[in-house]
Amino acid sequence: MNDNLSELYIDYLISSFGATTATGLSSLVGGSISHDRITRLLSRKPKTSADLWRVVRPLIRQSETPDGVLIIDDSISEKPSTDENDIICRHHDHCSGRSVKGINFMTALYHSGNTVLPVGFQIVAKTEYYTENGKEKRRCPVPKNQYCREMIKQAVLNQIQFRYVLTDVWFASSENMMFIRHEMKKNFVLPIKTNRKIAMSYSHKRQGRYVRADTVIFRTDIPIKVFIEGVDFPVFLIRQVFANKDGSEGILYLITDDISLTYDRITTIYRKRWNVECYHKSLKQNVSLEKSPGKIVNTQKNHFFACLCGYVKLEMLRISSSLNHFALKAKIYISALQSAFSELQKLQPLKITA
Repeated sequence: MNDNLSELYIDYLISSFGATTATGLSSLVGGSISHDRITRLLSRKPKTSADLWRVVRPLIRQSETPDGVLIIDDSISEKPSTDENDIICRHHDHCSGRSVKGINFMTALYHSGNTVLPVGFQIVAKTEYYTENGKEKRRCPVPKNQYCREMIKQAVLNQIQFRYVLTDVWFASSENMMFIRHEMKKNFVLPIKTNRKIAMSYSHKRQGRYVRADTVIFRTDIPIKVFIEGVDFPVFLIRQVFANKDGSEGILYLITDDISLTYDRITTIYRKRWNVECYHKSLKQNVSLEKSPGKIVNTQKNHFFACLCGYVKLEMLRISSSLNHFALKAKIYISALQSAFSELQKLQPLKITA
């Protein structure tokens, strides 16, 4: 979205604090642009991940480093009141453990130095129907782990400099590990489930003597070399103990194929994955991701792309102003509030005293 109208729509998404509509933008600019023009903009052929790369490529080339990380994760933009279609449907939210209606999207997020930018995305479209327990349901013909591998491959083809791939536990499959190491020639730091099967030596692996990760006793601050079922190279395993918000103790098992790393380096690298949570939060709260009432697939996809561009603009403003996305949004809100307050003062016909 590089033309003037697209830029205007992106700025509208950043500036808005309510529903974002074609009529709303038209009114905002005093009717100089008809709502029909804005509707046509959003109804055209959907923008793709390749279009996003053209937007962010110059920015990536300025900030990339060989030690950058590529973070793959998914999220759901909730749309509970919108009619169902191929992309707005029910998805399992593994964070809340419940079924959520909305748009499920995946992102390849690049982090290097002070810059965090999306370099690829995929909207999950459930275009296939099947029957389960007498009920008709939808599913995506492409598994998310395949999308994960495709986005990593595209980042490599785009010659983005990065060393490590970071994901959450849902993308830590043996197939993904083999793909990252052997085909992409990259390293990874991934979490595994507590019941993940590991072998304590190569001979144990050959004999099929696997044990659950949470049954192995070892020092917390020192990595141990283990073998994962379905993976043909050794990995380092660490156990990170942390405090939950409710005061309880949590344990995270992390593995990496880079056996030169120390415990501190492994945890420091994986901590960078938190950037994707901030990215998701900013998309939803700062660039109006969930504020569009559009019901057509093309409209929703182009709105999503405009939101990605809005995030990129906020990220560039963050770097130049040293204000984070939420501080920038608050600054816009205060300015809007001051303008509204000033306008109200002009309109008041008389003063009211309590």
